[in-house]
Amino acid sequence: MGVRGERTTGGPVDPPVASSAQPAGATDLDLLHAHVAGDQHAFAEIFHRHRDRLWAVALRTLGDREEAADALQDALLSAHRAAGRFRGDSAVTTWLHRIVVNACLDRIRRRQAHPTVPLPDGVRDADSGTGGVEPAAPVQDHDTALVVRQALAELPPEQRAALVLVDLQGYSVAEVARILDVAEGTVKSRCARGRARLAVQLGHLRPRPAPQRAKPQQTEQAGPQPAPQQPEPGPATGPNVPAVTRGNPRLPGGVRSGSGRSRRDAHQEDA
Repeated sequence: MGVRGERTTGGPVDPPVASSAQPAGATDLDLLHAHVAGDQHAFAEIFHRHRDRLWAVALRTLGDREEAADALQDALLSAHRAAGRFRGDSAVTTWLHRIVVNACLDRIRRRQAHPTVPLPDGVRDADSGTGGVEPAAPVQDHDTALVVRQALAELPPEQRAALVLVDLQGYSVAEVARILDVAEGTVKSRCARGRARLAVQLGHLRPRPAPQRAKPQQTEQAGPQPAPQQPEPGPATGPNVPAVTRGNPRLPGGVRSGSGRSRRDAHQEDA
């Protein structure tokens, strides 16, 4: 069979290399028709064209290499057998993605019915092959990627599939609606509910805002500043008597001599 090559542990099936007899400009639909007509290498060429994205969808939907590899193999076998029933009402790649997603959802439902504790991805034997390109996070973000993957695994299967296709794989809502065979509004609703769940579960990963520094007080300059207040002049006692300043609040009317007696008393005493 064209898609059942030698299986490697922990990765998708690696089918045989397509024959060079295939025309270079052949479309996916041409190759699918050739496969139905009996070409032994046509379906393998289709898989080689789309294997990376199909593998990424399976891995991100299931969160486990072994599960993703098994689901992808099941999906390819189903597509290989059902190629004669392809009606052509969507692109071949859309049809393949739909089969892969359905295979993943079936495995999720079976896993929920019979829960197990899978090993976290990345702790397996380093010598085991992957057979395909794995969407990996930078080393410094590995812990965060594990937390996000665990949060995705806790979503309902339909919400998880919609989020993986729209937010992680970058497909448009219209394309995801065709892949999942649902209305576009259903895709939007599943994504919205899934994002709301993730926001609650991953809220601790949000960076905290830096404390704002107090702004220096600025002097309002609505108009011209008033001139400094001049000391109020007191009642003058003569042309050469200076005005009383604020530092001497006593009125000049009570000025006394050094002996403490007024000038009038001094005149009376002389008399």
